[in-house]
Amino acid sequence: WLCYGWTEIQVFEWSCNGGNRHAMEWKSFLEGEIMELIQKRCAIYTRKSCEDGLEQDFNSLDAQRLSGENYIASQVHENWRLISKRYDDGGFSGGNMNRPALKELLNDIEAGLVDMVVVYKIDRLSRSLFDFSKIVEHFDKHNVSFVSVTQSFNTSSSSGKLMLNILLSFAQFEREVSGERIRDKFAASLKKGMWMGGNPPLGYICKDRKLVIDQQKAKIIRFVYAKFIQTESYFKVAELLNDAGYRTVGGNLFEPKAILRILKNPYYKGCVVHKENVYPGEHKAIIDEA
Repeated sequence: WLCYGWTEIQVFEWSCNGGNRHAMEWKSFLEGEIMELIQKRCAIYTRKSCEDGLEQDFNSLDAQRLSGENYIASQVHENWRLISKRYDDGGFSGGNMNRPALKELLNDIEAGLVDMVVVYKIDRLSRSLFDFSKIVEHFDKHNVSFVSVTQSFNTSSSSGKLMLNILLSFAQFEREVSGERIRDKFAASLKKGMWMGGNPPLGYICKDRKLVIDQQKAKIIRFVYAKFIQTESYFKVAELLNDAGYRTVGGNLFEPKAILRILKNPYYKGCVVHKENVYPGEHKAIIDEA
């Protein structure tokens, strides 16, 4: 018996050769009819990198979902059915998989609740080729297809998989080129002696994106260098510094390793460092190298 819902169809085994052939044809026809009745449960995944505009009544996530809903409605002849559950990641980067809605989607796929994942664009799912390959591997493991609405292909076909890999390769290439461009700009700025952000060294404050000497904290740095010239021991310098009542930014005693870091820091001599290369800085030195 072939059973589907309320339908029960008996397939007869005919004894003659012609009968066997007709029975197999009949069985194949019935299987095709049954497959057409099986609905494909479609989940729409949406993502936006920043939280700007999410408070609006109709935001980017809603627009992506509406596009997905319309696409699924256009595939009604393929028995696509929209899952009402929403998978929205607002304010999450596509550069990693640390996203709550994505994790929930993957869990539901593993539980057998989803047959098709629909997104507005490929990069909504992931901007990382490595992460995307892991996601697609998870899809394939559970017989789930992936559809991009605006790029008109899905991974249920071999050509769709080919196009997907090509597009993601270019996306990864663009991302790496952008990263190289940012790193080159960062290095060029440091070569000019510019302060590129972060926590300023003890004895400096950041003002208008430049390092400016904090005269009160600079006393600590001058004390350290002066006492090290006298004692030639950073252990002894730490002891003298603490005895003099000086404390770290957090209000703790200075340890010898902290003194060593101060003595080795080129910023106090008016320099900046990038990948072990030292360049003259725009900021004033606390310590006279002479």
